[in-house]
Amino acid sequence: MKSNESAWERVPEAPTFAEPTADQIALQYNVERFLNYEAELLDGRYFDRWLDLLAEDIRYWMPLSRNFPFGQWDEEFSREGSDLNWFDEGKFELEQRVRQIQTGKHWAEEPLSRTTHLITNVEITPADTSDVNVRCRFIVYRNRTEAEWDLFVGKRFDQLRRISGGFLLARRAVFLDQNVLLAKNLTLFF
Repeated sequence: MKSNESAWERVPEAPTFAEPTADQIALQYNVERFLNYEAELLDGRYFDRWLDLLAEDIRYWMPLSRNFPFGQWDEEFSREGSDLNWFDEGKFELEQRVRQIQTGKHWAEEPLSRTTHLITNVEITPADTSDVNVRCRFIVYRNRTEAEWDLFVGKRFDQLRRISGGFLLARRAVFLDQNVLLAKNLTLFF
């Protein structure tokens, strides 16, 4: 990793496999329950309750992906905080996006989108703190009006902060498996 690059600017090291302990199995189960609960809130349009799952200092980031020649994978994604990204937001910006949708006058969300979030391949990776690093794959289906639909597929790297009785989402990096966005907008949440 380059000295000026954050851990969220790159794909983590290759995964490893080891037989889990009972504590790891319990943690895996609780993390998956949290991610499924979050997906239900988003699909059910419970945006205020979804905002309650976010840490005050959340970083919600989705870089652009670019096509580069073989071997230049370090340049495949735009960098957090210095390059153009699809979004790079904190809690205030996410709250403003929710408030805009809730006005009923948001041109890209009138009528509201119908979404389905599918989360799979959930893996917990070691963290330097009490936080839990999670990587997963996702498919998000969105439908609006009679014939408008989008399919987003990719990888997510989340950092969950342990709190009494659960987790808060402290970081989310979303990596789409496409470099040209085919959707008309990005008003949905991943």
